[in-house]
Amino acid sequence: MAGESTRSLELTTTPKHNILPMLKYCLIFCLSICFALTATAQQQPATWKGFQRVNFSIDGHSAYYVKPNKPLQGNPWVWRSSFADWHTDADSILLTRGMYVAYIDVDNQYGSPQAMQVWDKFYAYLLKNAAFSTKPSLEAVSRGALYAYAWAKRNPDKVSCIYGETPVCDIKSWPGGKGAGMGDTASWKQFKQVFGFTEEQAIAFKDNPVDNLEGLAAFHVPLLHYISNADKLVPVAENSNILVKNYRALGGETTEKVIDKQPQELFGHHFIIEHPEDIADFLMNNVYPVKSVFSYSNYFNKRNGLSNFLYKAAKLKTATVAFLGGSITFNPGWRNKVMSYLQETYPETKFKFIMAGIPSLGSLPHVFRLQRDVLDSGKVDLLFLEAAVNDRVNGTDSITQVRDLEGIVRHVKKANPSADIVLMEFADPDKTKDYASGITPVEIINHEKVAAYYGLPSINIAKEVHDKLANKEFDWDKDFKDLHPAAFGQELYFANIKTLLQQCAEEPVSKIKLKPLPKMLNKGSFVNGRYLAITNAKHDANWSIDPNWVPKDGLDTRPGFVHVPVLQADRAGAELTLKFTGRAIGMAIVSGGDAGIVSYTIDGKPYKNINLYTQWSGFLHLPWYLLFDGDLKPGAHILKLKITSSHDPKSKGTACRIVNFLNSK
Repeated sequence: MAGESTRSLELTTTPKHNILPMLKYCLIFCLSICFALTATAQQQPATWKGFQRVNFSIDGHSAYYVKPNKPLQGNPWVWRSSFADWHTDADSILLTRGMYVAYIDVDNQYGSPQAMQVWDKFYAYLLKNAAFSTKPSLEAVSRGALYAYAWAKRNPDKVSCIYGETPVCDIKSWPGGKGAGMGDTASWKQFKQVFGFTEEQAIAFKDNPVDNLEGLAAFHVPLLHYISNADKLVPVAENSNILVKNYRALGGETTEKVIDKQPQELFGHHFIIEHPEDIADFLMNNVYPVKSVFSYSNYFNKRNGLSNFLYKAAKLKTATVAFLGGSITFNPGWRNKVMSYLQETYPETKFKFIMAGIPSLGSLPHVFRLQRDVLDSGKVDLLFLEAAVNDRVNGTDSITQVRDLEGIVRHVKKANPSADIVLMEFADPDKTKDYASGITPVEIINHEKVAAYYGLPSINIAKEVHDKLANKEFDWDKDFKDLHPAAFGQELYFANIKTLLQQCAEEPVSKIKLKPLPKMLNKGSFVNGRYLAITNAKHDANWSIDPNWVPKDGLDTRPGFVHVPVLQADRAGAELTLKFTGRAIGMAIVSGGDAGIVSYTIDGKPYKNINLYTQWSGFLHLPWYLLFDGDLKPGAHILKLKITSSHDPKSKGTACRIVNFLNSK
């Protein structure tokens, strides 16, 4: 078999069907050989087929890498996921060509989250200590596919290609044996123990290699599977065929090569590979030449780190994490991946997640809705905050941005002095154009100003996207596609956040550290931003409160701004009065196709008009936040507001629909 032994890869197989006694004795004999080999594994010399082998361990798991005599530039490498001594001819070829070969033993973990933590550490070790390239080729033999695909789907940005040989792609097939496959009773039991699953949970498992392939397809990771139609242990119809079908449906590049030539062993699961150089070509051509990529570390600043949150997650075993942002935070993607990553990294920790993303909202809405949408749900230990995209789109001025962001930081810190906060600056075409013109976007300047002043970590993905586009690492139209990122962008956002979390976790944490807040950057910052209920307003008969407002014109709505109480009027001359205390006053409205123009005065000053109609109002009842004044003197004030008889030329009416008043003391 291409110079290799035919030792069984599935030595623990216990088929669900009866097997002839002679086959049973053969399997027992193979098991004896396996145990003998395992017992002598630690006595192996530090060479492998004439190449130097470097042995070490990660968290008690034996690991090694094999060095080529003349490494290629950039140190490309192939990562074997299981059965390191099976069909190694392709590895030998790669070593002679200048590629490294690496392996870590996490057998009997079935690609579990625990195994993925070890894989992450192994990967980081090789990059840091051996200067390996950032995107290895992966080899996945049999059950090794459970590991390779689990890690690749968590890290599609770090994989050049995947070679699978008779790959296990669905645990229901193997070891579950729930279909045409023979299954393995002992391994199925072990799988459930490793994952902590009941029988029902194991069958319902939705992160098999066949599942959730969007990220790999988005990063254009090519796949090559060698399979046998005679395979009764891991039937291709339940495994590779399904994965290939799913991947191609997502636009992924994949090839299945059928090896039906005899002889075949272990119920068709083992076969001869006559041309291992074809596999070597695939693994090498997709990883070399090594492409230059910009490191994620270039685009975030740890500053004072996240030690308080990490202490709570690692030591106290309980933590609350909140996500405050617009549609990029609301939509599934990076946020879900961060949540999964935290749960996998700290499996014994009880996490509470607060999802406070609402499309279209930037820093001004955030600072006034923070109390209700975030802090009223619990004491926050880690806050992810993003506003840079919508602050540009919504036209929020520079001073207000600083007041908003600082107000959020101080409000969160007041509620929980040990809270950690990450400011995230996401990408959009306008920011890319600014950077291309040598201009740092004002939203980025303000996010960084507040983050630096308070020692908070920040991530400038807007700059990263510009730089990586210029470096031809990806294409905006084909990969990122929109300021609401496609799968590629979501993976990129998550990869940055994950890298920040990992690097912060490298620093020792021994206790909660509290630091007094410095004096305010801007004395007018909205540090006590809050909503005032619409019931506080006194109004004439033209106004009414709809306790469960729903639009009647068929236009779209945003979460949190439909099926809520709304104070509304649509007749010119309708008036209301609001008494309040504090330094800031405004209102949060829904602006639809009939939005009008209102006129307001504070404390008897001259009336000012505001057009409630926006560029989006023709197709959406947009949540729209309007700040009447943010520089009032402390104390009591009176707001008077009335609907004028005029309206925007594009509007169909003179309506005003108020969801909340905005106030900061």
